[in-house]
Amino acid sequence: MAVVLDTPTLVGRLVRLEPLTVAHAESLSVASAANRETYGWTSVPHGPEAAADYVRTQLALRDCGERMPFAQVRQVDNAAVGCTSFLTFRHRDDSLLPFAVEIGATWLAAGAQRTGINLEAKLLLLTHAFDTWRVGRVDLKTDARNQRSRSAIEGLGAHLEGVLRAWQPSQAPGEADLLRDSAMYSILTTEWPDVRARIETRLARVGEPNG
Repeated sequence: MAVVLDTPTLVGRLVRLEPLTVAHAESLSVASAANRETYGWTSVPHGPEAAADYVRTQLALRDCGERMPFAQVRQVDNAAVGCTSFLTFRHRDDSLLPFAVEIGATWLAAGAQRTGINLEAKLLLLTHAFDTWRVGRVDLKTDARNQRSRSAIEGLGAHLEGVLRAWQPSQAPGEADLLRDSAMYSILTTEWPDVRARIETRLARVGEPNG
């Protein structure tokens, strides 16, 4: 039987991660309609109908225990500016809580990128995974060709474990029938204190002239 965990609300200074609902679809449609140049390697809805379908799909995955989707809500104006998720839950047979989980299915509106929102969202998710669920490991993966995403993951302090060849369907435009290579990264519980300190130091510089 699938394990369906309650989705928390995770609150930071820059971003609030809310359980995704159909009420977020309109704002997500607006967010995704801005400059889409950075969406070459990931699936981001385009238009009101696509946004509504996207939300319904995420909620269906939530209801069968495969995903825990969040809307990324910018604190300064309460606008939903993207999404992120916990997924690939791995459970022991005798426990409702996972021993490992992946953070992924992440996108942000162009105007919310490079503002500290993504960095703080990762901190909120990692803190929940390691400190509340007590997982031993968090996975992060991306299309092996997506150097922008790989640099961001490496900037967290995650370790590259390797490239998984033809690991999953490509999300790049025009590659619907192709499989992509995925770069797999991880953070272990023993590494979490150093990773947290690294992220907090970077977040403290957000808003400074050279931050």
